[in-house]
Amino acid sequence: MLHGSRWRMLFAASLLWASSGVALAQTRAVREAEQTQQAMSLEQQGDWKGAEAAWRKLIAQNPRDAVATAHLGLVLAHQTDYPAAMEAYRRALRLDPKMQGLQLDLGLALFKQGKLDEAIAPLKLALVASPGNPQAGILLGMCYYGTSQYAEAVPYLQTAVDNAPQNLEMRGVLAQSCLQAKQFPCVLEQYKQILTANPDSAQAHMLGGEALDGMNRTQDAIAEFQAAEKAAPTEPNVHFGLGYLLWKQHRYPEAEQEFRLEIENEPTHAQALAYLGDTEIKLEHAAEAEADLRRAVHQTHATQLAWLDLGIVLAGEGKNDEAQQDFERAIAMDPTGVDAHWRLARLYQSTGKADAARAEFAKARALHENEDKSLIQQLTPGNAASAQPK
Repeated sequence: MLHGSRWRMLFAASLLWASSGVALAQTRAVREAEQTQQAMSLEQQGDWKGAEAAWRKLIAQNPRDAVATAHLGLVLAHQTDYPAAMEAYRRALRLDPKMQGLQLDLGLALFKQGKLDEAIAPLKLALVASPGNPQAGILLGMCYYGTSQYAEAVPYLQTAVDNAPQNLEMRGVLAQSCLQAKQFPCVLEQYKQILTANPDSAQAHMLGGEALDGMNRTQDAIAEFQAAEKAAPTEPNVHFGLGYLLWKQHRYPEAEQEFRLEIENEPTHAQALAYLGDTEIKLEHAAEAEADLRRAVHQTHATQLAWLDLGIVLAGEGKNDEAQQDFERAIAMDPTGVDAHWRLARLYQSTGKADAARAEFAKARALHENEDKSLIQQLTPGNAASAQPK
């Protein structure tokens, strides 16, 4: 058993050690608080490099400091180093998953890198944590729009427009989303609002025309595109859109003129060249059609229609080998195209390839002719390549 004097000595020493530990902890806390204040001050001054160094020093002292890690992400984002900012935000979230505003910061960093798919999840969480947050809502709507998830984009973009009715650019994005989602009343409402603010907006007239065509009001759609053409004759796709609507109504001489006007504005417009060639076939201008279709198939975004029609022209000239290659190319671009299978079958039949002809006729019979594509589909990148006439 310890003697009393010795016990008192050990007890006093233990108190001294404890006091020293408390003092050291307090000193460290004071020092970290001062360093944090300094880092915050550098942030407020816009000294992002200085703030970065200060936050990194704090993190080196305490790697589990979620606040310092989040702020490191912030100053890295201000220096447009979004990949590093993203990693800092993710580390901070692992340390403190409920830190306010951090999901929004992560979503924004992903958005600015063009990683729209990845940005959706943190932005949705940001809205769960802060319902009605306008920045999170706009960013989420734009992410859905940018990833072609148009129906999902509409409610967020609608809220953004409701909050800022004067923002015509946002109205345009909302109208495009509604158009792609086939929510035509929404498109027409935005079209009216944009025209109220800017009566000469060619884009608004074109949006209205696309919506009306989607509602099978093609004549009204033509009127809107004519208004757009009058307001801005060099607007991209204004002549093509009008030409396509006229083509749908078999008004081929008028359509031909519009396709030519589009090509004057944009000589490499693959769709305008293809539909010009198709129109020339219908007008029995075979030589002109061949020339325009050869131009069309050499464009970067050559369409299925161009290859099909070129094959038709060449087959009519007895250039069977080249025509076969063109039909096969058209089928490769759209295996469901009835006309391409039927044309190839006829070519095989005329050249004595009976078995091959029967196989292609069978494929054609098994398929159902697609309806004419709407103008929305024609003006949507990626859809035009498989367009085919009836």
